[in-house]
Amino acid sequence: MRVAIFHYWLVTMRGGERVLDALLELYPDADVYTHVADPAALSPRIAARLKGTTFIGRIPGARRIYQKLLPLMPLALERLDLSGYDLVISSEGGPSKGVLPPADALHVCYCHSPMRYAWVMPEGYLAELPAPVRPLAAWLLHRMRIWDVSTVPRVDRFVANSGTVARRIRRYWRRDSVVVHPPVELDRFAIDPDGPGDAFLFASQLVGYKRADVAVRAFAGIDRQLLVVGEGSELAALRRIATPNVRFLGRVSDDELARLYARCRALVFCAEEDFGIVPLEAMASGRPVIAFGRGGARETVVDGSTGLFFDAQTPESLRAALDRFEAVEGSFDPAAIRRHAESFGRARFVAEMRELIEGWLAEHQTGGRLAGPPLQ
Repeated sequence: MRVAIFHYWLVTMRGGERVLDALLELYPDADVYTHVADPAALSPRIAARLKGTTFIGRIPGARRIYQKLLPLMPLALERLDLSGYDLVISSEGGPSKGVLPPADALHVCYCHSPMRYAWVMPEGYLAELPAPVRPLAAWLLHRMRIWDVSTVPRVDRFVANSGTVARRIRRYWRRDSVVVHPPVELDRFAIDPDGPGDAFLFASQLVGYKRADVAVRAFAGIDRQLLVVGEGSELAALRRIATPNVRFLGRVSDDELARLYARCRALVFCAEEDFGIVPLEAMASGRPVIAFGRGGARETVVDGSTGLFFDAQTPESLRAALDRFEAVEGSFDPAAIRRHAESFGRARFVAEMRELIEGWLAEHQTGGRLAGPPLQ
């Protein structure tokens, strides 16, 4: 059986790329395609199976400006030749599911989210652009949504990475999906036998929707330490509002991040994420999570057992949660938190995906009906 996997872009190793790496454990001989790739930034497993890119990858400077090339990606997907493959897996978070699979192939879409900039947060995306180009960008997003919906019938089965994303698939694409949570790389994390240090931790790409500003403002001028890991367009603005008890560490190595997780009092998580692998990495290190109580965190953090929720993305709400945390901090059991994270491990992900895809392949090969009618 010939297998092709398409992932939207491969320029770093974050949660979506680690899902791809796990899919290659399931199908080690699969060919990997993408819009643009930086092999040096990828895991050895992904780099070894990288077969090619769309024409986006041949545009000068594409590794740096690939997100600005979004309007070209639908055409690029449809120009990709996937003839001869029996199974096509699209890893959707940018334009991916619009590939044209062979007529007799099974197409499974593992969806991290319908494109956030087109469906979930278009106004936030547009607000980051210069005012003169916003009308054109809004029109392009409108056209992208039309194209995105038109490609839904190209997919036989949808897998969502969370219940939040499953609801988006139902809302925007009118299709059912099966939820399989992404894997956390448990071997990278461990409980520190010396226990936590004195600081809380915020670890994320520093862009608008991650809401690092909520954390920085909540810690401003109080007697608590916050370490901020990450880089991004918000960094300069965050530095301007930070007080001396907030330290910015920039980008750190995987080993250093694992150490910071294990030594923090708790992870602070302010985003409404599709799923959110960072809280699970902290919990795999035995540390509790103080999370905004919407989105994927609701599926990974157990309130009162592995962390606490706060109700609004405001400094006041987070500060109240920090007060509640300090009142019960000693009740959190690192070993129990680690055991909870272990239920999200790679072996579980691979086993669940294998069972689903093998069942769908058997049905497909016997002529079974796959996609079903649109939801009413």
